[in-house]
Amino acid sequence: MLLQWKRMICLTCLAVLSAGACFAAGEDRLITTAQMKDGEAVPYVLNALNDTPRYVMILFPGSTGIMDPHMEGDQVVYRERNNFLIRSRPYLIDDEFATVSTNATSSEERIQAVIDDIKNRFPQAKIYLMGTSRGTGDTIALAGYLSDKIAGEIHTSSLQRINGLDPKKYQNRQLIVHHRNDGCRATPYGAAQWSHEHYGTDFIPVEGGSSVSEPCEALSYHGYYGVEKETMASIKQWIKQGA
Repeated sequence: MLLQWKRMICLTCLAVLSAGACFAAGEDRLITTAQMKDGEAVPYVLNALNDTPRYVMILFPGSTGIMDPHMEGDQVVYRERNNFLIRSRPYLIDDEFATVSTNATSSEERIQAVIDDIKNRFPQAKIYLMGTSRGTGDTIALAGYLSDKIAGEIHTSSLQRINGLDPKKYQNRQLIVHHRNDGCRATPYGAAQWSHEHYGTDFIPVEGGSSVSEPCEALSYHGYYGVEKETMASIKQWIKQGA
């Protein structure tokens, strides 16, 4: 059963990040200090209410998985705004939770660059990686590498291959989240349920909401349309229970 979340998020208060720059807390902030060994930047969009979050959630969107965040004038511009994880970020962000949104990737070097940058910015925070739909192909692929590097992974609306996820192989925590009415052929509910029943993977089955788009698109059960707040509240509760 989904847990109700009654806390309202203030997106207008001010905060100062570790980097020392003032900005309206919760607003999109483009970060380009994460770099790979060859100097290539790995840009991400940071949303935080303060400079001491307890948890930082790295978000891998579905669909193309490509956000391509960049500046156009004084505005942060990126794709996949309608994706479940990207549009639902306000329900994650509070005094304890911050989000980092970036291109989905299976590159160990690329994700390590982001993790290193987060740890430098928020050294006390626990880091979780959360992907949705096609983005779970990357969260699953990185599970072994990230086993001892972050606090855990969350796979939402997962691809079929989630049925092979055995959490006992990893040192960190693993959670599967799936809508019972997900009609997307690439992300069957039965595969998520199998992982839970066969391996004992922590599992949040979601109900409710509605669907106003095609089954594999964002504004459907596949994208938790209408139950975004409740779904994120349950995920946050799972994270806090493991603190």
